[in-house]
Amino acid sequence: MVDLRAQIEATRPEIDAAIAAVLDRGAFVRGPFVADFEAELAAYVAGLGSDAEVFALGVGNGTDALQIALMALDVGPGDEVICPSFTFVATAEAAALLGATPVFVDIDPETFNLDPEALRRALSTRTKAVVPVHLFGQCADTTAIRAVCDPVGVPVVEDMAQAVGATWKGRPAGTLGALGCLSFYPSKNLGAFGDGGAIVTTDATLAERVRQIANHGAARKYHHTAVGVNSRLDAIQASILSVHLRHLPAWTEARRAAAAMYDDAFSGIEGVVRPVRAPQAHHVFHQYTVRVPAELRDGLAADLRARGVPTMIYYPEPIHRMPPYASGTDLPETDRACREVLSLPMHPHLTAGQVAFVADAVRQSLAPVAA
Repeated sequence: MVDLRAQIEATRPEIDAAIAAVLDRGAFVRGPFVADFEAELAAYVAGLGSDAEVFALGVGNGTDALQIALMALDVGPGDEVICPSFTFVATAEAAALLGATPVFVDIDPETFNLDPEALRRALSTRTKAVVPVHLFGQCADTTAIRAVCDPVGVPVVEDMAQAVGATWKGRPAGTLGALGCLSFYPSKNLGAFGDGGAIVTTDATLAERVRQIANHGAARKYHHTAVGVNSRLDAIQASILSVHLRHLPAWTEARRAAAAMYDDAFSGIEGVVRPVRAPQAHHVFHQYTVRVPAELRDGLAADLRARGVPTMIYYPEPIHRMPPYASGTDLPETDRACREVLSLPMHPHLTAGQVAFVADAVRQSLAPVAA
């Protein structure tokens, strides 16, 4: 699904030098390497089209980023946080850890992202934040989402764990709401060699609050002005991420090129619905996810595996049906997506031959059904 070995081989000399520099300096927690990466990440995001200064703050992982962002907005017991159910559990988990109630809403069936009209119906006086997920690398419709949230003063926290480098109407993910939350899990578009995460924002006050919360609530050493957590991006991971960030624009274009090859290869194959791009979105293809009829999906996945093609199902079970979060909510498009989606290999090092191999395997697997 993801060829990390090819990525390592392509960047190994730069990575070795970056790690050696950390070892030589002996600054492993916070310090200059983390500060440098934060500045580079902020500049990268701003350079995608932000009309305001961007601040970036490294944290321990993507889940911490979500939790700290909600803490910065004073989310707590008695509050509700609206989010999709068709996502990784961390989106809801961050709210639940703070004693808030995740309120799940349905998705747009074409983009798989949060449906703004469903959001409008779910909004209540207890809503403290809304967390749209930019799923598979495509931004949610933040224009419509903000149109619902802004008049009632509800902040938007972007879960952009899969969407670094994505834009909506020419503005970068992470600047479309109050805060944006990234994950640097190794398989992400911008990945570390372990866990890591970051929060980006254009609000200087929120940036400072996030920085304090992530450092035990400390305004300065041994002076604690808020209840915080211990969530730090370490210097070795930051140095690796600095290297990877330099390659990210090229890797993003390679993902988009692979997606275009997939699109062409699947054109006319009955039973395969290709990913839909919203015209306002610049999609960065963390995943290339197709729809196939529910009665065929699991058999297709098994047959592709037998033919040497790995696949994944993101996500086989919606969060609102998991025991810790069961709500009895009816989300038909979410349930349908869980039955129909199938993600195919996607990474910057896919070749035209590999894409053709995958598409041919799909075509052969579905041929008996079509016949």
